[in-house]
Amino acid sequence: MRRLNRGAGLLTIAVAAAGWPTASPGQEAQPPTGTCLTCHAALGGRLAAPAESYPRDVHAAKGFGCIACHGGDATLAGLEAMDPMKGYIGVPDHRQVLEVCGRCHADAEFMRRYNPSLRVDQLAEYATSTHGRRLTELGDPNVATCISCHPAHEILRPTDPNSSVHPLRVTETCGKCHADPERMEPYGLPSDQVDKYDRSLHWRMLSEEGDLSAPTCNDCHGNHGAAPPGISWVGNVCGQCHAVMAGHFVESRHAEVFTLLGTPGCATCHRNHDIGEAGDAMLGLADDAVCSQCHSADDPGGQAAAAMRAMIDSLRTVVDSAEWVLSRAENAGMEVGQAQFEMTGAHDGLVKARAAVHAFNPDVVGAEVEGGLEIAAEGVERGVRALRDLQVRRMGLAASVIVIIVLIVGLVMKIHQIEGRHTAGRTT
Repeated sequence: MRRLNRGAGLLTIAVAAAGWPTASPGQEAQPPTGTCLTCHAALGGRLAAPAESYPRDVHAAKGFGCIACHGGDATLAGLEAMDPMKGYIGVPDHRQVLEVCGRCHADAEFMRRYNPSLRVDQLAEYATSTHGRRLTELGDPNVATCISCHPAHEILRPTDPNSSVHPLRVTETCGKCHADPERMEPYGLPSDQVDKYDRSLHWRMLSEEGDLSAPTCNDCHGNHGAAPPGISWVGNVCGQCHAVMAGHFVESRHAEVFTLLGTPGCATCHRNHDIGEAGDAMLGLADDAVCSQCHSADDPGGQAAAAMRAMIDSLRTVVDSAEWVLSRAENAGMEVGQAQFEMTGAHDGLVKARAAVHAFNPDVVGAEVEGGLEIAAEGVERGVRALRDLQVRRMGLAASVIVIIVLIVGLVMKIHQIEGRHTAGRTT
């Protein structure tokens, strides 16, 4: 903790003592044109790239010129514009990047002029991150800084689909480092996280179903304060979205045991980057069940898992039966709308029972299953009753049809009889 506070202090001092010109009104309003862009555009190649991309940058849109970050004097032509005596720094190194960006973004009074809602604690957060600590404490030049995620000269709003930090592009941004085996090897870190995430339910929700609230890298690891959640905090991270499951898990025996074993709670059963869709098959003692990895039919945990699975299977079976019989009745023209509406409660019971599994207590699961079973059983009964009524109606209809046919036959015969008499009378 002392080392961390010292690192944060160094960053604060560096920002306060930075030798670049402060953001005066004249510098703020200077448009991104003039000798800097003119010369760089004429140089071509790598040196022309900033001149080509910066006009699209959010800072350019606010009227900030090149000297706002690089210092110097944009009113002068030639090399004299890049005079260190005028604050020119050229390409900032890792530590200088923090100072340059923090000079504005850590100044609440300054940021209020442009975006009062934008947080101004990013620099302080960065000091607590794995990246920031390695930079300030170890002088590691390979860790990410501001421009690693927000590319210099091409910073766009996060809501812009082309932004490097748009939800659909965050994995690409983080993957530039974390999916590079050579870059990760010195740190002993895996480089398959992005590949795993691309197969996860979260990425499918985000990319295929368009749910931009689905989690990506920074939702679980943080952004400016990026770091692994830690064994004992994984449940809190997942609980940001899965609050009901997290509430059950915290009260369970597994929460304590997993921490003692050094095992991350949620990730132990659901994995982390390659999280798949949860299903009932995960519960129980079958070969593909998660519970069977640690429990057997001989221990209390295995018996509890088998009991919970049996409860959920029974509820799901009755719910499916109710849906089937009510659907048959509806297709036959019977009025079962109210019964179908009330089946929502049975489905809710099934959802709650599946969430209650995270308490790892059959009594908790049973309480949810019981309510759902009662509603579903009532649905089955009402569906069967409707079909029975339908049968009675059909039998009544059949009897009525027979009576009508008999009457029609009798009437036809009577008509023929009368016609026969009239014909006989005319003949005589």
